[in-house]
Amino acid sequence: MYKLSEISPENYSQYVGLLTETDKDLLVGQWYMPDSYFNPIQDADDNWVISVEEIAQCENEECIWVKDLPLIPYFPKPAPPFP
Repeated sequence: MYKLSEISPENYSQYVGLLTETDKDLLVGQWYMPDSYFNPIQDADDNWVISVEEIAQCENEECIWVKDLPLIPYFPKPAPPFP
């Protein structure tokens, strides 16, 4: 696992911030910068995650704790098969 300070901006898309279910519940409906809201999703392993961009751009003092989240490599859920 990594921290935000260990990842260069050009590699942000390869990582996500790992959330607990409680963390996810705290972020739903919260903004990280004006007119931009957190969007927790589940990865291929069913972990709740947010993007490193959301973490890096967070200006909301109530959610600034996201800057300390552990970062893990991002593996998206596979697309559902076509019928």
